[in-house]
Amino acid sequence: MKEPIQVFADYIAKNSLKVTPQRMLIVEVFLKDEGHLTTEELYERVKKADPSVGQATVYRTMKLLCDSGIAKEVHFGDGVARYEQSYGSKHHDHLICERCGKNLEVIDDQIERLQDELAAKHGFVLTSHRMYLYGVCSDCRSNK
Repeated sequence: MKEPIQVFADYIAKNSLKVTPQRMLIVEVFLKDEGHLTTEELYERVKKADPSVGQATVYRTMKLLCDSGIAKEVHFGDGVARYEQSYGSKHHDHLICERCGKNLEVIDDQIERLQDELAAKHGFVLTSHRMYLYGVCSDCRSNK
């Protein structure tokens, strides 16, 4: 399996785009974080490393990261798009607290199996899915 940065560089070359130092810095900063970043958070981190990188460059590079399969956009119900690494990561779902915004990545083989069975029952073969489960975390429930 190729390293994510090489996958991105290959995607850039395949699409006749330039591999610029700014783009590669953005990719490196994004790949260092294992959480769910907004483009604004990514921009702030990139700016610390190189203040000359513009916000528009971060936005455009984030789109390229998604198009190349390195990242995917996730939504936690608060109207803010976040991005997480997708290349080489195992499929997971999310539990999201509606009060504090805490989110947890969860992997449950039984849920995955049930989703496949449900799809098959209706004549579908799943190619992808996203599941977000909303509720109130234990910390927020105890701090009424």
